[in-house]
Amino acid sequence: MTDPKIPVTEDELHAFVDDELPTERRADVEAWLAAHPDDAERVRSWRSMADLLHARYDAVAEEPVPQRLELERLTRQSQSRSWIYGAIAAALVAFIAGGSVGWLAHGASASSPSFRTFALDALDAHRTYVVEVRHPVEVAGNERAHLQQWLSKRVGYAIKAPDLDSSGLKLVGGRLLPGPDAPAAFFMYETASGERFTLYTSRAKTDTTSMRYASQDKDGAMFWADKGVGYVVSGTSDKERLNTVARAIYDQTDKVGG
Repeated sequence: MTDPKIPVTEDELHAFVDDELPTERRADVEAWLAAHPDDAERVRSWRSMADLLHARYDAVAEEPVPQRLELERLTRQSQSRSWIYGAIAAALVAFIAGGSVGWLAHGASASSPSFRTFALDALDAHRTYVVEVRHPVEVAGNERAHLQQWLSKRVGYAIKAPDLDSSGLKLVGGRLLPGPDAPAAFFMYETASGERFTLYTSRAKTDTTSMRYASQDKDGAMFWADKGVGYVVSGTSDKERLNTVARAIYDQTDKVGG
């Protein structure tokens, strides 16, 4: 056993969840979790998330890749991940609807790697946190001013949580997430009936002021980017409802980031 007084790191917690922690360190981590309930709760949340991802994607990862979905050459070392990544990217491309909300397409193609990575990360974050009951956000919506100040400092540009009262949505709160190229701000909203929508925004390497639509299973997303900042609004696969929420956010884009 190693010295139990050595603090447990974030990497060790992830390794513990993934069953990759060295045997001699497991007892120390277990003792740490017993004495630190917040970390124990995070570990339980990560395991729950991992179980959901395995349940959703493990069967898909074993399937042969259809030719029509092979957007990039797969390698043996990353076949499972690349198949999942390629399938979602293909779904995004298949559901592009640039003219559906009256905006003209400008900038990069929706099939570009930066688009796929950005939208994929946003959808992953949406699916991960909308199911959370106790800890869906890091900072609650009743601390809006603090939330905006904190996220603005971390993402590197002024950002405000959009006001979606007119769409029947109340700000639940937000959190900081890693993005493809820079930290990302993540806001969650909820209706009185419990329906949730999320906004994911971060620096983006592409500009496309058109609104792009994608859907997968029961989830839908609208994506656009402007002045080097990308936005993904995720929620119901009901495109009309999602479009209403996305347009309300789009109209406040200059107040959200830039």
